[in-house]
Amino acid sequence: MARQRLTVIGCGYLGATHAACMAELGFEVLGLDVDAARIARLAAGDLPFYEPELQQVLQRNLANGRLRFTTSYQEVADFGDVHFLCVGTPQKAGEYAADLTYIDAAITTLAPLLTRDCLIVGKSTVPVGTAARLAGLLYTLAPVAQLAWNPEFLREGHAVQDTLHPDRIVLGAASERPEKIMREVYAAQLAGGVPFLTSDLPTAELVKVAANAFLATKISFINAMAEVCEATGADVTKLSQALSYDDRIGAKFLGPGLGFGGGCLPKDIRAFMA
Repeated sequence: MARQRLTVIGCGYLGATHAACMAELGFEVLGLDVDAARIARLAAGDLPFYEPELQQVLQRNLANGRLRFTTSYQEVADFGDVHFLCVGTPQKAGEYAADLTYIDAAITTLAPLLTRDCLIVGKSTVPVGTAARLAGLLYTLAPVAQLAWNPEFLREGHAVQDTLHPDRIVLGAASERPEKIMREVYAAQLAGGVPFLTSDLPTAELVKVAANAFLATKISFINAMAEVCEATGADVTKLSQALSYDDRIGAKFLGPGLGFGGGCLPKDIRAFMA
């Protein structure tokens, strides 16, 4: 049986990484973005951001022909069997909620162009309930397509390894067919012993949000303990080290500092609150 042909809609940090790494696994991949300048850079093998190992993976798969980029939704619709949604969900201006404009636009632009059975797989971090709403929209616009949700768990600086060798794969779906397709897509990872967890759509959406909320909680906790240490003359570095030997707690995200930042934790926590 022929391998699924993959598309990646949205070629920012998540999408460019996913597109290049899936090509590295041997798939034919077509990446799409509405930003023509970004697409031109990626097609030339030039990353618009820094991530270890990724530029080499990108250039290698452009050269062997497994990876291409486009700005045409029609080309994506004609090409793909599985369409990964990797568009951004930034914080709305002036409020905490996530801005779902880009993900809605991706669905409403792609769906009317779909003419054969295919699977749309959301990877973007979204508020719980988004997938069910999009599934209803997709049913109206493109009955040939099904929707599943497959949250990403990338760490900056480790994104290539986290895609090729993740610590778990989570798939939310409303039927068995998406699971069968995604087990084929992730066959290499599953053969390597990566756990594959299936759930309903809301649970898959909440897994990513819950993970980020927990990591933010660990950072916030050790920072609160740092204040207690300052008030009492204790050493928060030694305190953190002592806690890290407890395997129920661990050392990761237990370093005291100013707080947390980055592209995901702040906006995802605020969206969860909203």
